[in-house]
Amino acid sequence: MYYRQMGEVPHKRHTMFKKVDGSLYREQVMGTRGFSGMQSILYHQYMPTEITKSELVGDYLPEYEEKQPLKHRHFFTSKVFLKGDALKARNYILGNQDLLIGTANVTAPMQSFYRNGDGDEMLYIHYGSGRLETMFGTISYRPGDYLIIPIGTIFRVIPNENETTKMLFIESFSQISTPRRYRNEYGQLLEHSPFCERDIRGPEALVTFDEKGEYEVLTKSRGIISSHILGHHPFDVVGWDGYLYPWAFNIEDFEPITGRVHQPPPVHQTFEGNNFVVCSFVPRLYDYHPESIPAPYYHSNVNSDELLYYVEGNFMSRKGVQEGSITLHPGGIPHGPHPGKTEASIGKKETLELAVMIDTFHPLKIVKSAQNIEDPAYMYSWYEKKQ
Repeated sequence: MYYRQMGEVPHKRHTMFKKVDGSLYREQVMGTRGFSGMQSILYHQYMPTEITKSELVGDYLPEYEEKQPLKHRHFFTSKVFLKGDALKARNYILGNQDLLIGTANVTAPMQSFYRNGDGDEMLYIHYGSGRLETMFGTISYRPGDYLIIPIGTIFRVIPNENETTKMLFIESFSQISTPRRYRNEYGQLLEHSPFCERDIRGPEALVTFDEKGEYEVLTKSRGIISSHILGHHPFDVVGWDGYLYPWAFNIEDFEPITGRVHQPPPVHQTFEGNNFVVCSFVPRLYDYHPESIPAPYYHSNVNSDELLYYVEGNFMSRKGVQEGSITLHPGGIPHGPHPGKTEASIGKKETLELAVMIDTFHPLKIVKSAQNIEDPAYMYSWYEKKQ
């Protein structure tokens, strides 16, 4: 990310910053990788360590299924009926040691506050609108937004009244960033990047609460959720500056890279984390070689698993998927277009599909409860009996 400042900050860091009554604002350095990664400095009305009560809520890591034969999988997230706030409504579907993936039907505002102490979070807004309220300020969200929330950020999701927000989420155990190959040595996005800094939205307004009382912050860390009761409102920040803060990027601002022949999936890459990448499949023109085949070729993910979340449109290489479907094509066996899809793509000029892809470089495991929303016939959908 690039440097940003909001609210009031002193001229020099680590120096006295006084309130009108002469008392000090409390400085908090929030950074990654010790003190060598990205960081921001926040100035609080009160000590961020002012906790009156700490309790264990319970485990949050999902239970995975026992060993299954290696096969392609298909899950209908439209069959998930769990609802609630943006934490209680989370339905885990897949995961491994690097990330957890699932969807949530958010129907209520978060009453408590929340932070992930294990890593960054990415919320992709399939539909619905509302506000992401954070200690760094507020970001309004709408369909197509990726919301990137750094580790340790206190936040809550507030959907618009009488409106459901459906989101695909990633709970990462590492930092989520823009692809390294699209940045120069100074961190600036390059000319051939499919998006640039103008497309990135940081917090729109810093709202400061100077309020004492009891406020609950639910913290995920080390596989458990803890409840911390602060003696003041957690959004008591009067100013901050730095490179670490929540931000939004809308999938509509992703500019697809096309060519004369079919381009490989890395051209769709939008984000990366430790041992995984996130890609955006957006409406785009097809290949323009006179003999090109727009549908993807059959391929083997030699050392990665491929997950696709279908947002809208007719996906050119698939049959039987719906909006909100998740397919998993694991490494070790080939996958590709369904029967007839290769031939049907020839001569087509464009696609209007919209999907999010997550490729992981460690195998994904299936959460046990996900079997309730699975299409068991998907593995055999490439086989057509001769009449």
